[in-house]
Amino acid sequence: MAKILIVDDEEHIRYLYSEELTEAGYEVITADSGYKLLERIENEKPDLVVLDIKMVDYNGLDLLQDIRNKFYNLPVVLCTAYDTFKEDMKSIAADFYVIKSFDLTELRNKIAMALESRQNNSGD
Repeated sequence: MAKILIVDDEEHIRYLYSEELTEAGYEVITADSGYKLLERIENEKPDLVVLDIKMVDYNGLDLLQDIRNKFYNLPVVLCTAYDTFKEDMKSIAADFYVIKSFDLTELRNKIAMALESRQNNSGD
C-alpha cells in the first residue's frame, strides 16, 4: 500500500484528501505546514507527496526544491487554487500539477500515474 504525505495548511483540504485517498486504498499522513518537512519525509518515507503551493508560512515551490535536492526520486504532485504558478520556473521540478477542486478524480489519477512511473523507474 502506497503511503502519501499531504502538505496543506487548510484543515478541510487535508481532511478531504485524507478521506478520499484512504478510501482509494492509500495510507495517508498529513502535515499542516512545511515545518521540518524534510525530517518528516526522512522518518515517514512516503511514496508520494501532495504539496500545496500557497501556504501561510511556506512557499510550496521552495519546499519542492528542498524535496528535490534531498529526495530526488520522490514523486511530488503540486496542488494549487491558481494556475499562474506554471510561469514560475521552480514548478518544473514537480511530477504533476492539480488545480484544487472538490472533485478529486484528477488528483487520484495524477497520484496513480506518479506512483506507477516511480515503480517503473525504480527497477524493482
